[in-house]
Amino acid sequence: MKTNQPAEGSRDAVYQVRLPLSKSTIDLVAGLIRQRRNRLGTRWRKLDPGSQAIVVLAVLRHDQRLVDMAGGNAVSAPTVRRWVEEAVNLLSARAPRLDRTLKKIAKKGGVVVLLDGTLVRTRRRTGRDNRMNYSGKHKAHGLLFLALTDVKGNLIWISPARPGRSSEITAARHDKITARLREAGLGALADLGFVGLDDQPETDPVIITGRKATKNHKLTDAEKEANRLLNRERAAVEHGFANLKSWRILTKVRMNARHATTLLRALLVLTNTEVQR
Repeated sequence: MKTNQPAEGSRDAVYQVRLPLSKSTIDLVAGLIRQRRNRLGTRWRKLDPGSQAIVVLAVLRHDQRLVDMAGGNAVSAPTVRRWVEEAVNLLSARAPRLDRTLKKIAKKGGVVVLLDGTLVRTRRRTGRDNRMNYSGKHKAHGLLFLALTDVKGNLIWISPARPGRSSEITAARHDKITARLREAGLGALADLGFVGLDDQPETDPVIITGRKATKNHKLTDAEKEANRLLNRERAAVEHGFANLKSWRILTKVRMNARHATTLLRALLVLTNTEVQR
């Protein structure tokens, strides 16, 4: 531990924390910052692009408090916040679009993708926003995101954020996922929450789900086995969500849906850089 004696006041203590990220991820963020500085013609900054990238990634990865990162780098907390917003906007602009991503997978010979939804926890809000973000399914406040992964569990697309009370199937219809899949010639494996999403299940099915048991119809042994096989193939999608949520800034999001969408898309780019390096 290093200590610095200020001119007056108490002694400051600076500690070191390991940042478990690859060099390619740091180089990506530093390169984007450097390009933006060149476009703006910035003549001077407190830190170089590489150091600024490390500060930003520490905030995103460990959810470090802005004031702590500011004090350790001799800058102000608003400066760190501005750095984080700048990097997040630059990264989110590189996030893949749904139609282009599906066509790319089909061109490579892909047949199916994995579809699922997840709730990103948020702080409780006041008034109507509080009720909108409450998810009865998860019994928690949050924002709903849909995601597509390839068969290996690599994230390829994330939907815009929606209030936690929204249903997954309604969100999928709003994003026209079925039509996009049909245009690309792909199918999607999904859980029971997406039963009924496919608008042409008999003639041209693209959404493959398991079978639900009802009061008047119990699942047969063959249907139960089919559900088990489907769930085994779908398990990879959970790895994609786990990689995304390893960024601890998502532990409890403190922003509205629009900014949360930008943040998630930026983290998607960083996650893919880490996983697919």
